[in-house]
Amino acid sequence: MSEDIQPKPIKSSSRMRRFIIYAGVLLVIFLLGFVPMWLKTRTVTRSLVETERQLVLVRMQSDLASAVIDARRGDYEPARQAASQFFTSLRAEIDKGNTSNFTLAQRGGMQPLFAGRDELITLLARSDPASADRLSDLYVSYRKIMNG
Repeated sequence: MSEDIQPKPIKSSSRMRRFIIYAGVLLVIFLLGFVPMWLKTRTVTRSLVETERQLVLVRMQSDLASAVIDARRGDYEPARQAASQFFTSLRAEIDKGNTSNFTLAQRGGMQPLFAGRDELITLLARSDPASADRLSDLYVSYRKIMNG
């Protein structure tokens, strides 16, 4: 009973090794395609975030500029609506705190703009021509804060 038992080579280990090699090659090929696309996506996402930030600021300035132009033309109701939209957007942006699109200095500079809000909206509701000058002054103040 002392027969020599010699292990026979198992074909399945050869198949397993081949399978692992193929899986590794497929993984490398996948990563070669995935990594560049992932890097590009990160870059595009950053660009999108910056563009959205700028869009919010441009819309606010556009609302205020539209109010100024409408008031100068004597279209007081559209001017009132645009001014109201500007103040609503400005308040919402300032209330965001550190996630705001404004810097800390800009947020601090914007607070005085709210001082004459109610009076300005009332002048526009009454179709008072003096509202056009006030809106122009507000626009100039806003631009100074944003640019300085």
